[in-house]
Amino acid sequence: MEFVEVFDSPGKGRGLRATKELWAGDVLFSEPPFASVVFDSHAANVCHSCFRRQEKLQRCGQCRFAQYCDRTCQRAAWEEHKLECAAIKSYGKAPSENVRLAARIMWRTDKHGSIVSDLQLSSLDDLEDHLNDIPEEDHKDFKVDIHNFLDYWPRSSKPHTVDSVSHVLGVINCNGFMVSDQRGLQAVGVGLFPNLCLVNHDCWPNCTIVLNNGKIELRALGKISPGEEVTVSYVDYLNLSEDRRRLLKQQYFFDCTCEHCTNKTKDDLKMAGAVVEGVPVPEEKVKEITEYSRQMLEKMEKARLDANYNEVVKICRECVEKQENVLADTHIYQLRMWSTLSEVLSYLQFFEEASTFARKMVEGYLKLYHPNNAQLGMATMRAGVTHWQAGNIEVGHGMICKAYAILMITHGPTHPITKDLEAMRMQTEMELRMFKQNEYVYHSMREAALKNQPMRMMAEPAADSIKNLFRRK
Repeated sequence: MEFVEVFDSPGKGRGLRATKELWAGDVLFSEPPFASVVFDSHAANVCHSCFRRQEKLQRCGQCRFAQYCDRTCQRAAWEEHKLECAAIKSYGKAPSENVRLAARIMWRTDKHGSIVSDLQLSSLDDLEDHLNDIPEEDHKDFKVDIHNFLDYWPRSSKPHTVDSVSHVLGVINCNGFMVSDQRGLQAVGVGLFPNLCLVNHDCWPNCTIVLNNGKIELRALGKISPGEEVTVSYVDYLNLSEDRRRLLKQQYFFDCTCEHCTNKTKDDLKMAGAVVEGVPVPEEKVKEITEYSRQMLEKMEKARLDANYNEVVKICRECVEKQENVLADTHIYQLRMWSTLSEVLSYLQFFEEASTFARKMVEGYLKLYHPNNAQLGMATMRAGVTHWQAGNIEVGHGMICKAYAILMITHGPTHPITKDLEAMRMQTEMELRMFKQNEYVYHSMREAALKNQPMRMMAEPAADSIKNLFRRK
């Protein structure tokens, strides 16, 4: 590892720090998964080798569970799948994703040991499992996983103790990392990345993580000095300090003492009321609409999970009407409504209305997020595409250029999303020149192009987005 080294981070245990000066966009390290599996919910529509989402996949003829794009993917996966294949066939069914991942990890450690590369900074035995911190209500599910693992594990494989199985399942529970589809837009699996497990949390981090062509990359968000600890955020910053700390305690078993949590930085903006004609909205009114918004967000999420998008739009519109001139443009409940409304309206092809809410969302995000935050980049990209779809070529091109600048840092030039965005940037630049020369010709050509080539960058609104890259229980 050229750019990082392991050290004892005060109050955090082991961590990683920079050994050289780094700048925004620099890759500190790239790491393939020690082992990874497709989520149970995506087992039938995602390739178990390359994690590509496909409508038609070829099923493994032996276990009838694993599915692949083609024979090339099947051959590439065989070394890792062959023991799993026999185990599934013998067991009679595929166990849960946790058990499948634990088995893959243990088969690999039995064959190669817990350090499989000179670039691996920590053995699996040294990773935290937090078994003593598991809440009582979660113990039952954990014991079920252990029991199922022992039933699933083949007698022909090396036997393992309950303690060793518990350790691996505990490591997965608190160190599992989301694996996205080939375009990085949706979480479709979970993997274990030993070096990544050493990177500690900060709510305002100096690094970000992206999955690129099957490997995770740790990328710098700005200047990092030699000796400075490198950090990433385990949770989305668009939560109040209290909520972030609660989530971190529940999932990762530590109390966050970062500067932003200690000082409750930007919490006032995230719960702020509007100022109408120079007069602040009364605090009681802000509290009333905040509570109303919270209830509506719960209703909206349920409708979205049911894919009832017309109901989602109805709920969001009602809520947005109540929020107007009461909540500030940085209030997180209003931002969540704008985000969902713009996404769903765009999916339903109401582009003009969607673009209005997308622009408001980005303007709010700019006041809250780090300027090189990946979520800000993705939101700006989405807003730019939505404006392009609505025919607002000047605003759309400007937003796409801003998103491209952010994603070049957070995702890098070789990431599929960045490549798509670069093509979109060039297209909108050409269209903008054409628009300035002759608006009538531009609109005529654009309509013809839209009929033949619908925009690929906007997916169906997904409940399981990849916003939180570290896996949550």
